[in-house]
Amino acid sequence: MPEAFLFDLDGVLLDTEPLHAIAWRQAAAHFGTDLSDAQLAQLQGQRRLENARQVCSWIRQPISPEQLLAVRQPLAADLLSTAPAMPGAESLLRYIHSLNLPMALVTSSDRNSLQLKIRHHPWVNLLEVQVCGDDSALKAGKPAPDPYQLAALKLNVRPQDCWAFEDSDAGCQSARQAGCTVWRLMPTNALSASSPLEDIICIHALAEAERQLRKIVQ
Repeated sequence: MPEAFLFDLDGVLLDTEPLHAIAWRQAAAHFGTDLSDAQLAQLQGQRRLENARQVCSWIRQPISPEQLLAVRQPLAADLLSTAPAMPGAESLLRYIHSLNLPMALVTSSDRNSLQLKIRHHPWVNLLEVQVCGDDSALKAGKPAPDPYQLAALKLNVRPQDCWAFEDSDAGCQSARQAGCTVWRLMPTNALSASSPLEDIICIHALAEAERQLRKIVQ
């Protein structure tokens, strides 16, 4: 039985990854560059400025991350404010909450972006502990283990005693290096990513994790 549960936001609780991809793709196109699905998959799970630097390296004209983000952020804000929940996300959080087990959000989004995304999803606030990409105590973002280590510290548990739910390569690396048991959500319509590691549990829907948890509780 896990002692705590750690959740990524984008692509795990909210179906934002396709919307992020559209915003990055449109911003790059503004500067004359078409991003491939493989390139967009590399951006999943990491902090915005790190992604902007990566996209700038793919753009064939010299621009700064700040110039890119000036185009990208208004596009993203419009798109992300309408992001739907991932199937089974609210049910899983409410079930864990009913068991009085601690939960934390571990996201690369900054706090302002987080509030925009969850505006229509108040159930996300069941995750009372939130580690965001701009957390002052965070030394490095995903794929470094720091975000998950910090979340476990805030919950006063060991990472080894936590289930972590992720969807991206960077997020899985972060949670795995921290020592968590990693559940990777891989919907059938997800952008291509690298092959999963052997010690990561891959699921196609969060309902699979809820069913497993209910078996353990019973």
